[in-house]
Amino acid sequence: MSDLICVGAIAGAFGVQGEVRIKSFTADPEAIADYAPLTSEDGSRSFDVQLTRAIAQGFAARLSGVRSKEEADALKGLRLFAPRDRLPALPDDEFYHADLIGLAVFDTGGKQLGTVKAVLNHGASDLLEVQVPGASATVLVPFTLAVVPTVDLASGRIVADPPDGLFEA
Repeated sequence: MSDLICVGAIAGAFGVQGEVRIKSFTADPEAIADYAPLTSEDGSRSFDVQLTRAIAQGFAARLSGVRSKEEADALKGLRLFAPRDRLPALPDDEFYHADLIGLAVFDTGGKQLGTVKAVLNHGASDLLEVQVPGASATVLVPFTLAVVPTVDLASGRIVADPPDGLFEA
């Protein structure tokens, strides 16, 4: 499990005074500032975060060390990370996406179906993007209790009961 969890991303500059647009990936979007200082994935940059106002699809914010529109624009696309120990503990049936990526996926009979490549959410519910061994294609598996009854982080595996035909070529 990663020591850093992605909690947001910078979507670009907001205005001309050095503010940035932040997309929050936290359950309570405003809580992103509570986990500061936030860092880049490699830890080379660190920012204190002050949310200034809610805007469409996120927040306007001031980041420490960013004073101009040009500096804010240069950060566009930067993902922001917080150490796992600063984040709240999750209930047994909830998981950080970072913890699911890389887990082996097995069917209920014990046959390996693939490995979790990514966790996607396009508005309805989460989908596990599963890389099938020996294939370039991936399969999207609904991340629901009915389809994924078991997630065992300790052993690094997921047991899935996918709909018939989902993993057939």
